[in-house]
Amino acid sequence: MTDVGTNEPARPAADAANRRRYMAGPAALLGGPANVIMQLSLAPVGRGVIESTVSSGRFDLRPRKRGKTTLTYLAVAMLGTDEDRAAYREATNVSHRQVRSTPGSPVKYNAFDPQLQLWVAACLYRGTLDSQLYLFGPVADDRADELYRESARFGTTLQVPQSLWPADRSAFAEYWDSKLTEISIDDEVRTYLLEQVVDLGPYHPWVRRLFRRANRFFTTGFLPQQFRDELGLPWSPRHQRAFEITMRAIGQILSVLPERVRLYPFETYLRDMRRRRELGKPLV
Repeated sequence: MTDVGTNEPARPAADAANRRRYMAGPAALLGGPANVIMQLSLAPVGRGVIESTVSSGRFDLRPRKRGKTTLTYLAVAMLGTDEDRAAYREATNVSHRQVRSTPGSPVKYNAFDPQLQLWVAACLYRGTLDSQLYLFGPVADDRADELYRESARFGTTLQVPQSLWPADRSAFAEYWDSKLTEISIDDEVRTYLLEQVVDLGPYHPWVRRLFRRANRFFTTGFLPQQFRDELGLPWSPRHQRAFEITMRAIGQILSVLPERVRLYPFETYLRDMRRRRELGKPLV
């Protein structure tokens, strides 16, 4: 048996249980904005977001809906069944069909391009791994291999065939390093990332006043240095020490909480997706 549309071998139930271990609950959301920045730092992805005509899915126009859609996708990819993934793939395809470059676009892009989706999946894997490292410390090799293998689902839940996912962590490192040479953020994308993502531009002024500094701190902390440099975000060894101490403290608290906390809000959004599917309501 293979997963519909991806040529991905079916995994045993034990793998599904193992994937739950890598969901770090609300703490993992702290790295979400940094992951968005990494994804959009590849020019075709960044321009695709900036120029998107799908207003219902734009973070700068509907941040809560955009956040829910993304978190539901992560929940479906890592916790959902093959049927969940097939349904969400088709729902996402409806929006992606409208995301393609025009003759006036600075770069060509198409949301169905598996190479662009591979980059997005690679960023999601890096974000998941970094969350594990900062929250809980080094990951043993066997678990790191398991996490890497299961993270292919970030891509295969869309149009990335299993064969396109680098064969192992070493191959992924080569892929990642090669893609870093392609990172390019133009002025419009940079302004969008700083104002909308880093400084919480779409939210109410009181939300920005309360959370902007914290969001900037965690976002900058999760970013590799190359991405900080691209956006001109200052960072120092003192910042790094404070970030690591804070993340480890959060991890210690999270490690003693029940599993339902670590799976929040992912399981909540997965249940909501299934309910909407049963009722015939839009999933995205």
